Amino acid sequence: MIKIVTDSTAYLPADYVQAHDIRVVPLYVHFGEEAFKEGVEISDEEFFARLKRSPALPTTSQPSAGDFKQVFQEWAKAGHEIVTLTISSKLSGTWNSAMAAKEMLPAAGISVIDSLSTSGGLQLMVYAAVEAAESGASRQEVAKLVQEIVPKINLFFVVDTLEYLAKGGRIGNAKAFLGTLLKVKPILALQEGVIEPLEQVRSKRKAQARLLELVEEAVGDRGPEAKVAVVNALVPEEAVALGRELQRRLGCPEPIQSNLGPVIGTHTGPGLVGVACYV
Repeated sequence: MIKIVTDSTAYLPADYVQAHDIRVVPLYVHFGEEAFKEGVEISDEEFFARLKRSPALPTTSQPSAGDFKQVFQEWAKAGHEIVTLTISSKLSGTWNSAMAAKEMLPAAGISVIDSLSTSGGLQLMVYAAVEAAESGASRQEVAKLVQEIVPKINLFFVVDTLEYLAKGGRIGNAKAFLGTLLKVKPILALQEGVIEPLEQVRSKRKAQARLLELVEEAVGDRGPEAKVAVVNALVPEEAVALGRELQRRLGCPEPIQSNLGPVIGTHTGPGLVGVACYV
């Protein structure tokens, strides 16, 4: 049987993880000397509360090779082959850790894929991998399918402020947006594995309207075929409204909804709404 492994930045719904027996390897968030496993040792609400009152920005780190090896060994001993999908290697060292763990277990059947994405984009790839694996595809077929999806993924998002991305060094062309008016809402995209600024819009309402347009442009006339995921950081009502409007405009299946956790939240801050899609 083919088993799917991913990291915590996919932000998969808990019931989906359980239903499909997915293994999620957590990244870490650090407040000073305190380290927490994402999704295990600190809740989203607790994290964002600490983020707001913390004088220094928390840091994040990838899982160790040993973290992945433990999961890989468990599945390999049970006779399973493994397809692993990770956050973009340009945002985190997680892919490197997974590859190192794979090399420690040369007899096991393991594929490791760099998603060049995260959150909703990584999530959509996991859903595709699970569907293929449960339909009887081989490990090589599942890996090939996901590799073909990687360049098709679009991930757009609106943040309340660039403060966190700039401090964390996770934005490519940050200077293009820094020093703008406080009321300006940046629209960003994940392009070739790196967060890049796209546009500046004068209000959050206008930014979200532009987000809808960007998704429509990305899927073209294939809206009903589109796979869509909506992510948010402490603004679930906005995310649900956005998802409903996307479904109405595109005629697509109901978008996956998920909450952004500590690792990506460290770099975006609260208030983010984002959309991942592909056809």
